[in-house]
Amino acid sequence: MKFVGITQRWFFNVASIVILILVSVSLALIFSLKNYYYGVAEMTLDSYSADEIASTFNLSVDSNSGGFESAGRNFIESFPEKDKMAVWIIDSTGKVILSSSGFEIKGEVIMPDYVAARDGNGSSKWTGRLPSGEKIMAATCIYNYPSGVNGGAVRFMVSLEAIDDQLVRISVIVTLAFLGMFSLLMFSGILFIRSIVNPVKDIGETAKRIAGGDLEARIDHYPYNDEVGELCTTINDMATKLAASDRLKNDFISTISHELRTPLTAIKGWGETLLQIGDTDPAMTQRGMGVIISEASRLNDMVEELLDFSRMSSGRMKLNIEKIDILAELDEVVFVFKERAMREGIELVYNVPHVPAPANGDASRIKQVFINILDNALKYTEHGGRIIVFAEIPNPASLVISISDTGAGIPPEDLPHVKEKFYKANTTVRGSGIGLAVADEIVKLHNGEIDVDSIYGEGTTVRITVPIEPPDREPADKEGEGKSDETTKEE
Repeated sequence: MKFVGITQRWFFNVASIVILILVSVSLALIFSLKNYYYGVAEMTLDSYSADEIASTFNLSVDSNSGGFESAGRNFIESFPEKDKMAVWIIDSTGKVILSSSGFEIKGEVIMPDYVAARDGNGSSKWTGRLPSGEKIMAATCIYNYPSGVNGGAVRFMVSLEAIDDQLVRISVIVTLAFLGMFSLLMFSGILFIRSIVNPVKDIGETAKRIAGGDLEARIDHYPYNDEVGELCTTINDMATKLAASDRLKNDFISTISHELRTPLTAIKGWGETLLQIGDTDPAMTQRGMGVIISEASRLNDMVEELLDFSRMSSGRMKLNIEKIDILAELDEVVFVFKERAMREGIELVYNVPHVPAPANGDASRIKQVFINILDNALKYTEHGGRIIVFAEIPNPASLVISISDTGAGIPPEDLPHVKEKFYKANTTVRGSGIGLAVADEIVKLHNGEIDVDSIYGEGTTVRITVPIEPPDREPADKEGEGKSDETTKEE
């Protein structure tokens, strides 16, 4: 795994901090142990003060050097801690005359603690190395006769070699433990980082494939149910939805191309026919012009629908708000569709309250909603079927309009998608597949909603709920509860 990206950030942000902590703890432990052991050695030296030396020597006013040497020999012979420290007896001239080791100390020995004790307050400590190279901690106590004359000194020395060796061993152990912990940290961290980096790389590669047009690309080998797994699922869902949208887009292009080709073919065909016959057949000319006008109007409707869809997709659909009567607009649309229903042999039942439904809205857009839904109902209802337009005011602030048909119905798996753009549950029926999507957007802009219920093979009901203004007073009672207008199928 390359030491870049997330791995690099992890090392510098996490591993470096852990390394600093481990090094700090290790150094603190080693220095603490050193201070402790050196402190024990110092306490051992401090246990022999100048007063204790004077009491132990118990010298008389005799100030001869022989008396001091004899007392020093007795002190060394009875000294109980020979195994812990060495003792030197130093005469008044600074020469080592006796040693607890029994060996004679020859030559001049550098004793900074003796010099400091002699020239100072009578006692001093020093840490350093002997000429042999051994590291020691030494303490010297000066003994003065009662007369004040310097009688000599006693020097106690504790070897620090064993302590330093022990500290070295502890340092090695701590270092090995540190390296082990760091290795474990690096191993576990790299495994963890790899469990994130590798899937992220796969996600990136899959996203590139999807961006390149491979909508079948999927991430299907991530084993953990965590945030990365959720991201993988999201990418897969996105690819699935993009593939579905792409199919819908292609279907839409194919459908709209066919829808545009049909009227264009009719217009072109009749135009060529009229050019050929000239003024020889007025009846044929009249019929041809009627077809051309009808198909041109159909083309215009499709173009307007596409423009509305474009405005809806870009959020540029605007409303011309004014005071309207929604039921009056519905009445006009139903009146227009009566003739078409009769011509196609479909019964149209119209039943709405005989009261106004005032609201602030766009009259032309509200009509467009009713036109799109009634057009769908007629397209999917066969000859001999029935369409029922029913309206009610369940409370003073809302109006519910239901348009039901006895057509083919919508399969359950298609029902949740019928309001999506480009979606067509039945591709055999003409239409662009965006009419209901546009209607749904218009109703939402009027703070309403559209619900679609359907039983496959039996029919569909589209329910439009929009807010209206409550009346200032109760409407006058009118004879009958509503108006009913039925256009039955032709005999």
